[in-house]
Amino acid sequence: MFRYRRCLGIIVIILALLGSTGCGAQAGSIESESRLPISDHYFIFDTIVNLRVYDERITPEHFAEMKELLDGIDGKMNRLREGSELDRVNQNAGRSPTPVSDETYRIVSTALQYAAASGGHFDPTVGPLVELWGIGSESAAVPDQQQLADALQLIDYTSVSLDESSHSISLPQAGMSLDLGAIAKGYAADVLAAYLKEQGFESAIIDLGGNILALGAKPDGSSWSIGVQDPEQARGQHLGVLKVKDKTIVTSGVYERFFEEQGKVYHHILSPFDGYPVDNDLQSVTIVTEGSMDADAMSTAAFSLGMQEGRKFIERLETAEAIFVTKNREIYVTSGLKQGFQLTNDTYRLMN
Repeated sequence: MFRYRRCLGIIVIILALLGSTGCGAQAGSIESESRLPISDHYFIFDTIVNLRVYDERITPEHFAEMKELLDGIDGKMNRLREGSELDRVNQNAGRSPTPVSDETYRIVSTALQYAAASGGHFDPTVGPLVELWGIGSESAAVPDQQQLADALQLIDYTSVSLDESSHSISLPQAGMSLDLGAIAKGYAADVLAAYLKEQGFESAIIDLGGNILALGAKPDGSSWSIGVQDPEQARGQHLGVLKVKDKTIVTSGVYERFFEEQGKVYHHILSPFDGYPVDNDLQSVTIVTEGSMDADAMSTAAFSLGMQEGRKFIERLETAEAIFVTKNREIYVTSGLKQGFQLTNDTYRLMN
């Protein structure tokens, strides 16, 4: 018996931002009346992007320019987009270095830094495993042992070569493949936030399928209320609330993308060590920090590391905090969130 399910829903839910019913219109058709927020949505990285801007000065041209920024990132860093910079790097694996843009070079370099910092639990060379499992597609299936063994031979972030002088990237073995799915969405959120700030907009919510960036504060100066998804419930059901200003909130969890085969659920966070979906004591990890790109990588690394080591990993980072939700419904928060997180679901226990 095979059942496929894909969840593109918001992993972190925006709660009571302003109580406004005016959510704007689609690209090119923003209503002129004074209703906030003004919003738009796009599709990138296989994810729905929702933008909510709390400023009546925003125009269709601004939204069009942000769409161009997203398209540009997708055209560089989408592994599945034929002819993208990342596709060319992967196609040249085992053959020759591939020059890329400053943007792609920087993201790959950052991904490799997080790979080293996490002891390989976050590994951008996981592409062969992602393709093998196919989670998020109609062809998702459990690979056989030989397929997994062959793919694991191609996973090695330490073998990736970067040449700063030419901004080129080289994969030494044919079949190797970089996948930036666990960091590029966060980068895209950061790019949109930087654009809005440059244009003078100071209050917005940027939501890339669960990667939430709360720009500034609400228009009245108060904090945003961000709900953390209950991993055991339908979309929109939260287990707690974060009060934040000018922060990003990114969650990695077993319920984001998955499929079920013969009664067993297989989620999309794959271990670069055994090739299977990570199986530990966690249901989800939510990161709270300043940069969404960093939060994206941190959440995957911390989830893969597990509760104990993942918490130590985040505690070592000065600007990041985390919420760990375990399979037995215990919630652990890092030291900087002791006062910033409110548990709202009494079926969970907030631990010390």
